[in-house]
Amino acid sequence: MISAGDFRNGVTFELDGNVVSIIEFQHVKPGKGAAFVRTKIRNVITGSVTERTFNPNDKYPTAFIERRDMQYLYNDGDLYYFMDSETFEQIPINKSVLSDNFKFVQENMICKVLSYKGNVFGVEPPNFVELKVTKTDPGFKGNTATNALKPATVETGAQINVPLFIEEGEMIRIDTRTGEYMERA
Repeated sequence: MISAGDFRNGVTFELDGNVVSIIEFQHVKPGKGAAFVRTKIRNVITGSVTERTFNPNDKYPTAFIERRDMQYLYNDGDLYYFMDSETFEQIPINKSVLSDNFKFVQENMICKVLSYKGNVFGVEPPNFVELKVTKTDPGFKGNTATNALKPATVETGAQINVPLFIEEGEMIRIDTRTGEYMERA
């Protein structure tokens, strides 16, 4: 059990039958009245974010989220198969569980599979990936006065914006959290 007075960023607990994680918290002690804790919480299964206040004496059961490193193997229709590196157990995960940034993941990459009480609710790709540019327009000489960007397609099929000097066949590093070009690899 965790009391609302002990809330910190990243703490996960059960609230009204849901598993929530604290994004932001603030202990408020007004001049009049009792103290309270103002929070911004995210439902870890649905991803919805809400703001809520708590009495510091309220207690909630702690929720333990399991994060396992698993290797992405392949997909078959709407099922994506991952393998546990230690037990070699393969588990299928439905496409609806995957986040938008999964479009940067290639086969054999290691991802974090998130589960609560055995139910998988999310997959976190690596923070940075190196991919080859398969299609982009050629850059024009002298067109570098500003931070101009052009669209490019990488080997996974995802589209991102890259600087004008990037050519087809180059390896680039991408931040999967924002989907932005970082640097040449």
